[in-house]
Amino acid sequence: MKIAKKIFSHHLFFPLICLFLVLILNLISTPTFFEITIQNGVFYGYIIDIINRSSELVVLAAGMTLVVASSGGTDISVGAVSAIAGACCIFALGWDIDTYNVPYFVGFFIAMAAGAICGAWNGFLVAKLRIQPMVATLILFTAGRGIAQLITSGQNRYVRVDSFRWLGNFLPGSPVPTPVIAAAIVILLTSLVLRYTALGTYIQSVGINRQSSRIVGLQSTKIIFFCYMFCGLCSGIAGMIMTSRIYSIDANNVGNLVELDAILAVALGGNSLGGGKFRISGSVIGAVTIQALSTSLYAMKITADQLPIYKAIMVIIIVALQSPEFKSFIASIRKNKFPPAEIQPKINKEEPAL
Repeated sequence: MKIAKKIFSHHLFFPLICLFLVLILNLISTPTFFEITIQNGVFYGYIIDIINRSSELVVLAAGMTLVVASSGGTDISVGAVSAIAGACCIFALGWDIDTYNVPYFVGFFIAMAAGAICGAWNGFLVAKLRIQPMVATLILFTAGRGIAQLITSGQNRYVRVDSFRWLGNFLPGSPVPTPVIAAAIVILLTSLVLRYTALGTYIQSVGINRQSSRIVGLQSTKIIFFCYMFCGLCSGIAGMIMTSRIYSIDANNVGNLVELDAILAVALGGNSLGGGKFRISGSVIGAVTIQALSTSLYAMKITADQLPIYKAIMVIIIVALQSPEFKSFIASIRKNKFPPAEIQPKINKEEPAL
């Protein structure tokens, strides 16, 4: 009984159950779902494709997790920031040419810097000016794609150099998709920093109570600012992966509506959208679950235009399950069904003395 209680109360139980159900759904619709083959030295299969396609969402979910944990709000500009980062990189490297104008790592650095600057802007509005996160990030959500369009002169720009495709596809001689490697590096470095430094504890403290954290000496403004800047950096990495997949920049479609997926991944991972305690591992599982769900819906002939409807329904359900009112309702049911021992009637099995 104690083992079952520990399993059910584990923070990854709900995310893993969701992932398990989605995978079973895929297996029913596609009997060869778990088969993995090697063709031309490269891994292929439905599972490989799901992990590959969820890589940029995993990166975005890592940044979104810290934003939600520290500020109790969400960054709805991550898709637009990804488009800005991709546009900046291709602008620096050059388009419709056979060689780069600058080395590739310079373009990659420019994309990372663009994402970090956008994140710093959001962090300044939220942490310093105390603007609500939804309202603060709505600025770049609205204007970000326009900025990307200005950078690319309103055109879809293509990169003709083959090495530009490596980040979004495969490195020469590597059987594993490069986006999977990039996402694994981001998650590994983030987890190590949060685990072996006090930053993770600081973020949780600020998310639980910003005022109290400042009283005990934590610089809550800087912590929240850092989390938004890190989220912008993750958006830059995701933007590079997205543009590399299609070896071009389409400012209107790169990262379109990915904000909903990132928020949903954090919620599916068992993280509270009100801030406080968080688990990066849960967000990773949530991101993979979303991609697996998308694969299932596409197999059921659901169009791309209809897909956000089903994801929005999931967000509503998950947020409702995490609401204090619902938790109080469940607690009251448990209390009525299993009253505490001290108020349970005591039965005296001994015979009264005559």
